[in-house]
Formats: sequence, C-alpha cells, structure tokens
Amino acid sequence: MAPWCPAESTKPVLVGIFGAILGGFAVSALFFLLSFSSLTAPTLPFPALTTTTNLSAPSTPAQPETMYNLPIWKAPPRGSRMPSPRAFRLTRDMVRARARDGVIVVTFGNYAFMDFVLTWVHHLTGLGLDNLLVGAMDTKLLRELYLRGVPVFDMGSRMATEDAGWGSPTFHKMGREKVLLINELLPFGYELLMCDTDMVWLKNPLPYLARYPDADLLTSSDQVIPTVTDDSLEDWRQVSGAYNIGIFHWRPTEPAKRLAKDWKDLVLSDDKIWDQNAFNDLVHKDFGQPVQGEELVYSYDGKLKLGVLPASIFCSGHTYFVQGMYQQLRLEPYAVHTTFQYAGTEGKRHRLREAMLFFDQPPYYDSPGGFLSFKPNIPKQLLLDGAHTIESHFQLVNYQMKQIRTALAMASLLKRTLVMPPLWCRLDRMWFGHPGVMEGTLTRQPFLCPMDHVFEWLRFSSSSSSSW
Repeated sequence: MAPWCPAESTKPVLVGIFGAILGGFAVSALFFLLSFSSLTAPTLPFPALTTTTNLSAPSTPAQPETMYNLPIWKAPPRGSRMPSPRAFRLTRDMVRARARDGVIVVTFGNYAFMDFVLTWVHHLTGLGLDNLLVGAMDTKLLRELYLRGVPVFDMGSRMATEDAGWGSPTFHKMGREKVLLINELLPFGYELLMCDTDMVWLKNPLPYLARYPDADLLTSSDQVIPTVTDDSLEDWRQVSGAYNIGIFHWRPTEPAKRLAKDWKDLVLSDDKIWDQNAFNDLVHKDFGQPVQGEELVYSYDGKLKLGVLPASIFCSGHTYFVQGMYQQLRLEPYAVHTTFQYAGTEGKRHRLREAMLFFDQPPYYDSPGGFLSFKPNIPKQLLLDGAHTIESHFQLVNYQMKQIRTALAMASLLKRTLVMPPLWCRLDRMWFGHPGVMEGTLTRQPFLCPMDHVFEWLRFSSSSSSSW
C-alpha cells in the first residue's frame, strides 16, 4: 500500500498535470483548426505549377512578367481588372514571348468549344510544352481563358458563342478565319503547328517535326490504309485520303507563304468553298516530283516541299478509335483527331471521353445517386463463329443491347448513372457503302467499337456537356 500524503503537498503536482493537459488541448485544437482550414480551401481546377531553384547558380535578372509570358494556368490576381482589348491583339511580340526554339503551337475556337480548348491546353502542358497560343473567336471565350491563365489572343472574328454545325455558313466562316490566321502568323518568322480544337496531343511532336527540316509543310491526312509500318512519313505516292488540315506544321518559307496567300484568296472568293478542299486543290496543282530522299514531294507550285504525317501515329478518328493502328504496329501515337465519327460536336466529345482523354471537371464525375457498371456476358459463338455478315453483326450487337437495356432499367430504378460497357462489333460503320470493313485497313473482326457505332449518341436525353 502506498504511503499516505497530505493534500497540501500534492497541489503543485496536480497544478502541473492540469497545466500540461490544458496545454495539450490547446495545441491539439490549434492543429485541428489549421488542418480543417487547409482541407476546406478551394481546390484549383488545374495542376499547380512547381519550380525548383538552383541556389548555387549565378543569379540572372528575371524577365518582367507580362500577360504574354505568364506561366500557363497562372490566373490573374483576384479582383484585378481585365486588360484593354488592345492588349489581346495578335502581335509579333506576343508570339515571341510564347515561342520556344522558333516554334509556336496554335489553336482557335469559340466559346462552344471551350472545354475542347482546355483539354487541348491540358494535354500540351502535361507534356511539358508551353509554347502555345489560343485564338478566341468571341469575347466570352477570350475572357474565360484569360481568367484561367491560358495565353489567348483576340482573332477579331466576332462570332456567335454557339456551336457551328458541320457544313453550315458559320462552319465555313471558321475555316476562312483559320486561313486568315495562318497568313497573319507566318510573316512573324516562326514555325507554326496549327491545330483544330477537336484533337489532343499524346506525345511531344516537336522532335518528330524537327526530323524533317527541309519540309515547308507537314500535313496530316484522312488516310486509313497504312503506307508505312514504322514512324516514317507516309509514302506520298500511295496516299489516297485527303490531306486533313486539322493538324499541320508550317515553316515560314517563301513557298509556304505563297501557298497561304493563294489559299486565302481562294476561300475569300467564294464563301461556299470548304477550306480543306481548297487546300487540297492548291497542293495538287503541281505535284509528284520527289525531293531528294523521296520522303518529301514537290507540290503546289513545284517548289513547296510537302510531307504527309503518318496516320498511324498522327491519328484520325478511324486509325485511333476503330483500327487501333498504332497498337497493331507497336508505335506510340502523337495525336488523335476526332474525325470519322457520327454525332457532331457531342460525338467528338464522347469519343475522347471513351478513351479517357477528355479533361472534364470534377462535377462531371459527381453522380448524386452513384454509379452502376456491369460486365457483359457474350457467348463465344456470337463473337467468333461463322462469317462476318450483316446478320452475325446484328446478332452480336442486339445481344449486347438487351443487356444494356436491362442495366439502364436497373440504373433508373436505383437512380444511378450507368457506366457503359465496351461494345463489340463485327462490321465497321461508315457513311458510304463498304464490304464490312474497309479493304486494306488494319480493322480486326470482331473489334471493340466506339459507342456511336451502335447508338445514336445525339438521341440520348441526358446532356453530356461539361459544366464550367
């Protein structure tokens, strides 16, 4: 038994114990409050840029920050005033501030394509590239991109903010604006990698483009049959698809400038001319003499040196989403352009989402009731047995659709969002007649097909657009 002690002798000890306990509570409360405040801080919509400082390196005078050379995604200070419209004019100084190693990467669009623009910028910055500019065709897009820290300039197009359907007068106006923009940029003396907004970069393309320093112009194409099996340029003699102006690289040479000017004159002469058709017509005016080394061809005026980017790695919507050509040839893709699809802008957006390439904001993935997914059960004979005919194709497709119909009913009852399963097809989908799959392509049968091969995406009732 412990010896008894008078109460008076224990007071200092108890006071010390209580003091330690109270002090511990105070420290814990402070730590909790600090932790809570950090957890509830608003999250940034984009990855924060981090820099490291080499303390041993000699100090160099820092370049003053301007709206031209700010790091991408660095938004202006909250509460600051919007710069004057004059500050957003495209100038040589603006391009000089953003170009790297003499190259500038450019896209353009109106507000309807803002989520595409942000996806395009997100992929490039993820690859470590910041030598980019975005042309805004309306003031709403201009303001939104500026506030998000995206380098933007005003194209002066004064276009509407709505989507321009393919083939519409507004669509053709957008095409003419692109031709005018190329003519405005080339005299600045920088190499120009011009892109449509409905494409994304998967790998830094600049080292590849630098492999062909003699090319005045390198263009993508709608070629669906491979003419090469490695990562060299397409064999221009065998290319049958149209040259696609959604991805092309211009050098500021005199032949390239002459082509750009003639292209501008042609599309301005008739507002019904499609800019891509006009480009193809001009390039093929004097075409067919090989440049020494034979990967390039003299074209247009017999002096412009042209190369065709391989469709296996500068992919179209068919070579990427349907054939998976880069996988079959064991190559790394540089880009994918959402051509060869069947649901307009929504179809382009969904194709990128299917491939997990679209940069959606977190609310897109926040389904209030949760999600429902399932793994389809497809009998082997439906996939592999018998000939690939219209009948066997629809037997396979209808079998999957019945399972999806049941899953949709369950998701509706449970108030959940259905995650669509992969779909298998035996036959390709095209807007023209074909024998099941296009001859000469690498399309396998059966193959995992995009959702718009089976479902009319535009008829889905729920909106698939992102909230910005």
